[in-house]
Amino acid sequence: MQMLKKAWHWLTSMRTALILLFLLALAAIPGALLPQRQVSASLVDDYLKANPTMGPIYDRLQFFDAFSSTWFVAIVVLLMISLVGCIIPRSVDHWRAYRAKPTRAPKFLSRMPLHESGVVAAPVDQVSANTQKALRRWHTAVYEPGEDRAGALSISAERGYSRELMNLLFHVGIVGMIVTFALGRMAFYEGQAIVVTNSESEHAVPVQNSREFCNTSPSNFDVFRAGSLFDGTGLTPFCFESQNFRSDYLPNGQALGFWSDVTYTDDVTAPKETWEKATLQVNHPLRIGQDRVYLQGHGFAPQITVTWPNGESRTQMVQFRPTDLQTFLSSGVMRFDPPAGMYPDLMERRQNQLAFEGVFAPTAQWTGPNQDMLQSAFPSMEDPAMAVEVYVGDAGLDTGRPQNIFVLDQSLIASGQLQKTQRLTLEPGEEARVDVGDPAGPITVRFDGAAEFANYQISRDPFQRWALVTTMIMLAALAASLTIKRRRVWVRLHPETTAAGEAVTRVEIAGLARTDRAGWGSEFEELVGVILGTHDESEEEFEEGDL
Repeated sequence: MQMLKKAWHWLTSMRTALILLFLLALAAIPGALLPQRQVSASLVDDYLKANPTMGPIYDRLQFFDAFSSTWFVAIVVLLMISLVGCIIPRSVDHWRAYRAKPTRAPKFLSRMPLHESGVVAAPVDQVSANTQKALRRWHTAVYEPGEDRAGALSISAERGYSRELMNLLFHVGIVGMIVTFALGRMAFYEGQAIVVTNSESEHAVPVQNSREFCNTSPSNFDVFRAGSLFDGTGLTPFCFESQNFRSDYLPNGQALGFWSDVTYTDDVTAPKETWEKATLQVNHPLRIGQDRVYLQGHGFAPQITVTWPNGESRTQMVQFRPTDLQTFLSSGVMRFDPPAGMYPDLMERRQNQLAFEGVFAPTAQWTGPNQDMLQSAFPSMEDPAMAVEVYVGDAGLDTGRPQNIFVLDQSLIASGQLQKTQRLTLEPGEEARVDVGDPAGPITVRFDGAAEFANYQISRDPFQRWALVTTMIMLAALAASLTIKRRRVWVRLHPETTAAGEAVTRVEIAGLARTDRAGWGSEFEELVGVILGTHDESEEEFEEGDL
């Protein structure tokens, strides 16, 4: 029991709380420097491939799940216990100290850091009344001669109690901030939806697919994640339709801004004619209830049309992933199933699937010895082109297995199930004939052009406002606790009589700063001047200050 008591006192000490705060800051470093699975699992996979030695070690240490790791959660729990254990006893002590009378004056006031004395030509009662008036904003107590250590009437005053109160509020704010952030992570949801939309570029292909997104089911998102308290049934119902994506760049390619015009409604049954208009831009989300719709990113979606020898054709528009965020050179994959009429047998049709893997440049720049290496010179769609490798075989369609939409399954290529036949470089409207080994003849591949897509993020955190309130309380209390000064004043009054028989009072005044003396000396001198009657402005100097 004694060991548990010592452990509890150690855990709830302020020193331990500060150590745990420092450890929490250190524990957050891996989460800031390394990719996190909750944010982007693909970036974590790329890091593991690029770092085969240290990557698995970091993974075992949970560095890629830093904020949900065992050690991070343990530090947060211990910090919460420590802070609560600090706050409750200190709150009780602070309340008792606030209710208690200021301590009696010491016997020898001349030993205090600040000390003054003088004679006032007035009786003790009048000087006492004037002193209490000067100290009306202080917490005061009057001690009769029988209670005073020196046997004289004395007045004790204290000021700056709110410093300790602000200190307590600061710690309450820290606890509240941690609790609200934790609850927010448990009750939040966040998803991303890629919508191919219209573009201002003259090279853009008209979008035939739906540009509408409805926040009615997690399955509508391309990426969706939520806290442990969210079961997917509490989505805020609303819909929006992307009208366009607009961008502006400097001549060197640096972005000036991104915008997207949308129409939206919080009544999913309302006709589109009644939907409201809004413009999204970076850091200026659309707010619908507690949900926020952010314009998070954009890219390009090339369109290819494949025509088989029997005249049947298939057209696909698929978003490519930007690999160069400066010039928006993008990479991706398109997969085509051949017409059923050409290959009635399912297995034969699977062996004649097509896959196109390559890059798209919004403003083409050809490099290399043969001028056949495609790069991008500018991020907007001024002169688009694409270069792709054509593969024939089993592209993984119709298998039920999920595939990455940006890269081909390398195991299919390694096993020979998918074989490369030809490399194509195409500009908008350009066609190429590709021999895929079909006796009926080659296929025709046409690059129709591209459209732009916008990446929208829908987020809701029901505790976000509370997190803001607790954070503001913490910062305000911290600022107040650093500026408020805790100090004490003692005034001892000795009645005396002059040779002429007049009643006068010898006054002793002492001051003590409980924290620091910055700015306290001048305030003490003004107080002395008022009590001894040597200061002309006896009112204004005590109207300011803290509680």
